[in-house]
Amino acid sequence: MTDRGLWSYKEIAAHIKVQPDTVRSYRKHGLLPPPDHVEAGKPYWHADTVRAWVASRPGNRGRKGS
Repeated sequence: MTDRGLWSYKEIAAHIKVQPDTVRSYRKHGLLPPPDHVEAGKPYWHADTVRAWVASRPGNRGRKGS
């Protein structure tokens, strides 16, 4: 099933169990994929983009996502 809902820093942070500022830092350092959508200067990512990114992150092999 494809989930095309848009996630902000807050939703990404909740998904990976960190603070939103951590996700902002990931983006600043090029560790987060480019946003799928930008509205009023705010970046958003499709849930599927985030899940694929989480699955590919080092140290997350075999970890079950939420």
